Amino acid sequence: MTSADVLQFVASGLQNGAIYALVALGFTLVFASTGIINFAQGEFYMLGGMLVAAGVAAGVPLGVSVAGAVVITSAVGCLIERAVLRPVRSAGPLALIIITIGCSMLLKSWIRHLFGPDERAVPPFSGSEPVALAGALIQPQVLWVLGITVVAAAGLTVLYRWTRLGLAMRACSISHDAARIVGIDTARVVMLSFGLSGALGALAGAVVAPITQTAYDVGARMGLKGFAAAVLGGLGDPVGAIVGGLVLGLLESGAVAVVSGTYKDAVALVVLLLVLVLRPQGIIGRHLGEKL
Repeated sequence: MTSADVLQFVASGLQNGAIYALVALGFTLVFASTGIINFAQGEFYMLGGMLVAAGVAAGVPLGVSVAGAVVITSAVGCLIERAVLRPVRSAGPLALIIITIGCSMLLKSWIRHLFGPDERAVPPFSGSEPVALAGALIQPQVLWVLGITVVAAAGLTVLYRWTRLGLAMRACSISHDAARIVGIDTARVVMLSFGLSGALGALAGAVVAPITQTAYDVGARMGLKGFAAAVLGGLGDPVGAIVGGLVLGLLESGAVAVVSGTYKDAVALVVLLLVLVLRPQGIIGRHLGEKL
């Protein structure tokens, strides 16, 4: 294997890892605010890609289609929290997790009914001519994936450290009761967390669709990998989500290089099981506090 081949596998791993990181950030936002796993996150990813494809097919400019997909998916996330989860929030974490699985199945069926079972293509954001970098060929769309991941991570860092909403989210990640005592509207914070997780999922789906195409059934696979990345990095920690996503992407690319592409999708499952058994707190391993 030449150095160019190694760089190609590294570039592929970083590309996939950046996608997983965006999806993992959605899991992290919801878990940090509520203590539950939102298994509809993969369908947010699917919804973003499908809405962009539908918008482009209808003649809507690509940039407007992406913005519209992010806004609509964010609204869907808020609606799920407000109309489905909030009325039964006293049912316990397990019941709420099962409800998110039901929401995932509903979204998947709804999109299949609206747009059909066929794959849909989305044009690249800025051309399709590969860029040569140190012997590796990289599609321009991959640079968009990496750039958007960096911007999303920076935006969340600013949100958490220097905004009132971010401080409220951090307070809720420690204790909902304590946050309510100091005057924080925890219900609003949780709803906005779902909205942000929907926006991140849709953004990931929109930016990846030009590379892989999209369909109504892509959410489950991406949801699993995003969840594995979040657990690997440290569930509830945004930095851990980024680290976990990139590490998982590189591990998958390494498996393809060393073993076979047949086992690529099994890497996420193996990593998830190993982390849960050997280091449940993940790579970062920060204590998240009590969720009430």
